[in-house]
Amino acid sequence: MRRHSKKKYAVLLLLLLAGGIYLVRHTHPINTALDKSEEPLLINLTWKAERLVSMESWVEQGDYLPLNVTYQLLAGVPSTQARYLCIGLSSVQRKKGSYLIPTLVSLFSQSSPEERSSLVVVVLLADFDVSWRMTTVTKIKSEFSSALDQGHLLVIHVPEECYPPTAGLKRNYNDSPERVSYRSKQNLDYAFLVHYSSGLGRYYLQLEDDVSSAKNFPTAIKKCVEEQEGKKTTWATLEFSTLGYIGKLYKSAHLPLLARFLFLFYQEMPCDWLMSHFRLLLTQKEPIHFKPSLFQHMGTFSSFQGTHNKLKDKDFEDSVYSNPPAEVFSDMSTYKKHFPKMAWDAGEGFFWGRSPEKGNYLTVVFTDPRVVTGITVETGSEGKDILGSAQVQIGHGVITTSQEEKTCKGFHILGSLKNGRFAMQGVDKKYGSASSCLRIQVTAGQKDWVVIRKIRISTKPGSPPQQALM
Repeated sequence: MRRHSKKKYAVLLLLLLAGGIYLVRHTHPINTALDKSEEPLLINLTWKAERLVSMESWVEQGDYLPLNVTYQLLAGVPSTQARYLCIGLSSVQRKKGSYLIPTLVSLFSQSSPEERSSLVVVVLLADFDVSWRMTTVTKIKSEFSSALDQGHLLVIHVPEECYPPTAGLKRNYNDSPERVSYRSKQNLDYAFLVHYSSGLGRYYLQLEDDVSSAKNFPTAIKKCVEEQEGKKTTWATLEFSTLGYIGKLYKSAHLPLLARFLFLFYQEMPCDWLMSHFRLLLTQKEPIHFKPSLFQHMGTFSSFQGTHNKLKDKDFEDSVYSNPPAEVFSDMSTYKKHFPKMAWDAGEGFFWGRSPEKGNYLTVVFTDPRVVTGITVETGSEGKDILGSAQVQIGHGVITTSQEEKTCKGFHILGSLKNGRFAMQGVDKKYGSASSCLRIQVTAGQKDWVVIRKIRISTKPGSPPQQALM
């Protein structure tokens, strides 16, 4: 009986010892030894440091759902303090060229020095080809040495042995085995990238490695976040692009959950579909998409088998617009809270009016006269609620009407809407003096309602310079 008990204790001791060795080898976030096959090649490129861990999340506080992963820091100096915005993107070797360097150039060149000081970009080189990684890191070090030294850019890698199987998976949505493997591997890449990035910034922005950015996009994002936080409603994801997994913003505290969610369901569906489910699980029922989009897909060839990719975001604008201060008036019946000024202000809002009649108007009255150089008006939504017949006019001499509204005493016709849209540059060449009003006037009634999605104007630097049109 005693001998049997000794045997039992010996077996238990061996199991505990084996478990301890496994935990030491697999649960530490940074492995102390390089893959032997890579050591000669990566000795000058690879060094390692502890990942910052966000303790805001209950998942990290309790060490729930452990995500065992080794990170190799290939370039950059991690900051000891979290920035306002962490931007993450994953990159693999493409069959037909690379867009990674242009993407990074766009991110940094479209940000002011002050904006760059509040962000950090994390690039996961997710390809297992050592030669490609070495070449890519060398290029990044050559192009972005300052950003690397200042902690604004980090380049990381996760060894292949950390990945679960990506071959022989079930074929959801009738995808080919190659497609299933590709999208499953991509989900794992994002899971590891998001996991590493938790704690690096107050907010996290997911991008792809083939995008261009709008000028001053960090300021635009900060403004939108402040507006959303001011509403005091639940949100999990803010969207700054309509495409794929581009321009999706998360709270840093949610990243440990998101990383584990992507990891757990990596073989089920593409990452942008998983992202929608994650939003719903965090009780945000509807997408919150800000317009204009801040990021544009610029890649011509996909990272999957080099297939041709024509995707473009129709709501993207290269420059974050800022219309001058103004009051907006309309005699069209407004639907719910889609007020006329929402077509003028930046953001996702728009004016939505019931069936307009001939003579109805939407008038913008500038706080100060402006020399207008360009005007864009866009109406309709997904092919519906288009304003069919209307003129665009500029005016001078502000007056107050009997309805206590402001307007101008005289207007000049610039042109008419075509297919619900109007665009004109060089307005100042025809009307070089300052204007005080912009008016959209309906020239034929319609049964359909009307959406005015956006009104944009550009003005000369330093205007208002002269007196208004006489």
